[in-house]
Amino acid sequence: MDTWQEFCISIDREAQEALSNCLIELGSQGVAISDSQDILGHKDSFGEILPEVTPSDQVTVTAYFPDTADLPAIETAVRAAILDFEKAGLKTGTVSLQQENLAEEDWAENWKQYFQPARITHDLTIVPSWTDYSPAPGEKIITLDPGMAFGTGTHPTTKMSLYALEQVLRGGETLLDVGTGSGVLSIASSLLGAKDIYAYDLDEVAVRVAQENIAMNPNMGNIQVATGDLLRGVTQKADVIVANILADILIHLTDDAYRLLKDEGVLIMSGIISEKWPMVKDSAEKAGLFLETHMIQGEWNACIFRKTDDVSGVIGG
Repeated sequence: MDTWQEFCISIDREAQEALSNCLIELGSQGVAISDSQDILGHKDSFGEILPEVTPSDQVTVTAYFPDTADLPAIETAVRAAILDFEKAGLKTGTVSLQQENLAEEDWAENWKQYFQPARITHDLTIVPSWTDYSPAPGEKIITLDPGMAFGTGTHPTTKMSLYALEQVLRGGETLLDVGTGSGVLSIASSLLGAKDIYAYDLDEVAVRVAQENIAMNPNMGNIQVATGDLLRGVTQKADVIVANILADILIHLTDDAYRLLKDEGVLIMSGIISEKWPMVKDSAEKAGLFLETHMIQGEWNACIFRKTDDVSGVIGG
C-alpha cells in the first residue's frame, strides 16, 4: 500500500501564500489550507454544511509528500524559509510543525475536510462531489473530487484564472488548458461557452483525475484530456490558452503559446509569485505577446496576454 507524509504547519495568515509556494517548490504533491476566515466567509451561503470554527489569524497549511521524500531536510528548508519571511516583513505568528505518515486512502479522506462548496466568481461555484448542494437560479456548478491531483479552485491562483476566463470567453472558442490538474479550468471553460477544449498534464494521475471530474459534470463531451509536456508537439490552434502553473515552468511555454494562438488570441497565466512576475512578463513579451490585464491577489499574480498587431489601448503593468 502506498504511503504519504503529511506535513502540517500552523502560521499567520499573512504568510500562507509564501509558505504554500515554498512547499510546492520543495516537491509537495499538493497543499491544503485550513483557514477559519474561508469557512466563516461562506456561512451565509452554506451554513448548515460547514463546520463550526473559531475566528483566528492562524491558518494550517498541510502539504503532502511521497514517502520517499527526505522530510527532515524539507523541514530544515521550511524553517529557514520562515525566517526569511520574517526578515521580509511578513507576520508568521506562532509557528508549529507536525508530521504524520498516511496510507493513500487516509490521504484521500483527510483531503475532504479542506474542501467545501465555494462561490468563486459571480457565476461559478465549485462543489465537492460528496456534498449535497442545490444551486441558485443561473448558478453554474463545477463538481469536483480533486483526489491526488488537488486543485480545488479555491487557491488565489485558480480563482484569478477563473476570473480571467470569465473576462475573455464569449462562446465558441477553442481553448488549450496546460497543466490541467483537477480539470477545474477546463470544466469552467465549457460552462462559460468554449466550444472545443484540449487539456494537458504531464502527470498521468492528474490526467486520470481530470477525466473523472469531467465525467461528473454534464455536457462535457467537448473536453479532451491527454498526457502532455506543456505545449510541446501540440499543433491545435487556439483562441485561448490557459496555464495555472509555477512561474519557472510558464516561461518555457510562451513561445509555443504564441505559435498556437490565433490572431487576437489570448494567453492566461497564473501561479506567479510576485518576485517572479517580471521574469514571466519578459518571457511573454519576448515571444511577441502584449500584456492586456495584470491581476494581483496577495503574493500571487495572474495575467492576460494577447497576440495582436494592434497594441493601442493595451494595458501595461
